[in-house]
Amino acid sequence: ILSKGELQVSDKERHTQLEQMFRDIATIVADKCVNPETKRPYTVILIERAMKDIHYSVKPNKSTKQQALEVIRQLKETMQIERAHMRLRFILPAKEGKKLKEKLKPLIKVIESEDFQEQLEIVCLIDPGCFREIDELIRSETKGRGSLEVLSLKDVEEGDEKLE
Repeated sequence: ILSKGELQVSDKERHTQLEQMFRDIATIVADKCVNPETKRPYTVILIERAMKDIHYSVKPNKSTKQQALEVIRQLKETMQIERAHMRLRFILPAKEGKKLKEKLKPLIKVIESEDFQEQLEIVCLIDPGCFREIDELIRSETKGRGSLEVLSLKDVEEGDEKLE
């Protein structure tokens, strides 16, 4: 082992490691995704079953987070699933507010509230994939005077569902 740098891993060890990665990926997907109709999170077991149905194979040399994002893309083809939206609050100076709002509009999914007095304050839901782009846009356009606050990392419905 010391001279060649190779460590023999038994079949059972390798199998256990892959199973653990499979579970970790399913957990990440369940944590980040919701059913778009009900806005409720999926269970880990349901995600594991769906991953088995699409015959997803774990790649041991890739990180679990990268693979989870890949799984989400693949699951979108077979089931109703989407990333849970992030809830943000922007506080923008009045001068840049109107101009910046037009640039932000395509990146925002839902505007929940908008308040425009001395400054523009918007509470909205966005797709988590757009966060970095929005953050950079606000920093560059307002030169540090605008602020971006994450109110919740994922917007999901909690509690019991009412059946009619």
